[in-house]
This record gives sequence, C-alpha cells and structure tokens, in this order.
Amino acid sequence: MFIERPPSPVPFVPPGSKIHVRAPHEPGGRPTNLPTIAMCNFIPDTGKLREMALQNGFTGIDWTFKTEDLPQNEAGEARLRKNIAILKGLEIRYHCAFNGVDVGDEEEAKAEAAREIFQKTCRIVSRLEGSYMTVHLGLGRKSPEGLCWENTLSGLARLVEYAKGLGVTLCLENLASGWSSRPHLFEKLVRKTGAAITLDIGHARVCQAVQCRFFELEDFVLPNPERVLNAHIYHEEVDDRHVPPECVENLQSRLDLLRRLSCNWWVLELREQAPLMKTLKIVRQYMEGLENHDRSC
Repeated sequence: MFIERPPSPVPFVPPGSKIHVRAPHEPGGRPTNLPTIAMCNFIPDTGKLREMALQNGFTGIDWTFKTEDLPQNEAGEARLRKNIAILKGLEIRYHCAFNGVDVGDEEEAKAEAAREIFQKTCRIVSRLEGSYMTVHLGLGRKSPEGLCWENTLSGLARLVEYAKGLGVTLCLENLASGWSSRPHLFEKLVRKTGAAITLDIGHARVCQAVQCRFFELEDFVLPNPERVLNAHIYHEEVDDRHVPPECVENLQSRLDLLRRLSCNWWVLELREQAPLMKTLKIVRQYMEGLENHDRSC
C-alpha cells in the first residue's frame, strides 16, 4: 500500500514559529540549509555534556526525560533550570521516554495519570522556554494490548492542544512496534490529532511493515511531509539497542529523504560515546558530499 502525497500540501507552521526564507547558499558556496546536529543528554554532568557537544561540533541537545527525572517540587525544577542554563549556546528540544505511560490506556485511572504526567512535562518544557516535545504511544509495550484506539486519538489530540496553549509543539515518534510502527495508522494518528512528527529512521528500518515490504519508509511521512520537524539518526534498532552505521551508504537514502522534507533537527540518537562518534563521522561525510556537489553545480 502506498499513500499518495498531495500535489501541493499547505505548509505546517508550528505554534509560535516564524517562517524564514533562506538563501540557498552563503557567499563562497556553502549551503545554508544544513540541519542542526544534536546529541542526547547521556552524560550526567551537564558541564561535561556541553563541553563534549561543542568540542565535536554539535549545535543542539535532545534532552530526554524519564518519569523518574521529572522534578517533584520547585527546588527540583530550579536544579533542572540551572542545568539547562549551562547549555547556553546550544539549541535544546525535549523528548519524553515514559515507558508504560499512555493517554490511551484502557484503564481510565492509568490514562488520567498519564495525562497528568504529560501535561506536567508540557508545563515544565514551557517554563524552560522549550518549543518542541516528542512523545510516544505504547513505549515499552510489545503490542497495543491494553490500549484503546479511540481513547488514544482523543487523548493525544487534547494533549496536542494543551501543549499548543503553552507554546510547545507536540511531536509523535514512530516506534519499531505497535500502532505507530504501521505507516497507515501513524498517518491517521498524526492527521486526527494535529501532532507533528519525529521520524526515527532506525525504528522505521526494522518495523515489520517495512521489513515485509508492504510499506516503504517514505510512507511514514506522506501525505504529511511538512509535519516532520525532528529526526532520530542511527542505522537500526536491534534488541532495544541503537546500532551505528558502518558507512555512508547505510544512511544515504534516509538522509536524502530528510533533506527533501526540509527536516532541520537531526538527533544522533546513540547514548555511548564510541557509537555516537562513529555516526557523527559518517553524517559529516554525507554532508561534505552535499557541499562538494553544490559547489560543482
């Protein structure tokens, strides 16, 4: 099944954002539309995290929250603000890795608790002056069992509106299994809730829908290409571990897709230094190839 892209989609403009028209090249021929390359906050010492990011040319941090990380009081939030302030000069976007926390849970008490957790995180992100927050559906579950489709749609739509009211754009990430791993259902989730998209190219590669060749990776983002605001970059997920690429060819077609989508936030989603540096080297080789191609044109 192939989902056809509409001929002239209306651009999706996140709440509070401005439209910038960029010149295709800087003086001297360097492309100006290269993406922000971000790393995850896997180093507990925020000062060392910033140092590593700047030394290696990263310009963004994808700050992941787990439920146990969320501040429980004003003092905890003050400590978080202090850590975020240390990262001055780096763009920061936020990512919620909340295992088993779903607004579409069949048990109303669990669904309500999930809504409260996500809304609390929206408020924290807003107070941190963040503009983007990525969420999942069914994270930590092997199947959608225990989730209600209709409750998921209505709960996510309400959360999108709640975040919007705080100046935060809510983005839904595709997973390697579950509803968001099936392009036709992922498209429906995005369309019916108003969520933007975080495209995880490693999850997309290994999901059953793509592995059996019933769908292509592109089907995750069509017919909503303008909604793809973030990307998670690595080769593939194996046994819940993110595997780095071995060569440019491992990522070439997927990075080409992101370039066509004008997605300008690329998170190298590896949480160990050696795999991260390996992936960074290959992404740089890819981008150098783009620059050399542009100069020759």
